[in-house]
Amino acid sequence: MGTSSVKIQATPNPNARKFVLPAKQFDRPLNFSSPEAAAAHPLARQLFSLGAVYNVFLAQDFVTVNKLPDSSWEILETEIQAIIAQYFNL
Repeated sequence: MGTSSVKIQATPNPNARKFVLPAKQFDRPLNFSSPEAAAAHPLARQLFSLGAVYNVFLAQDFVTVNKLPDSSWEILETEIQAIIAQYFNL
């Protein structure tokens, strides 16, 4: 399927993007507000490793990522989309 199976949606917050998955992946919401909090979750840990991420929220069929205000979505969106697609083998 590839990264195109992970759809990107803007949110009211310009520093947040919603990455929508083709199917439900999470039974309960998970929120990570720091790299330390995300250390035990492989997907969240990978997203924080990008450096510009300050919050990751996983719920049902989507992942919401918040970036630092001075970072650009231009490259970050593609990197996040690729990490999520690889994590779920999409």
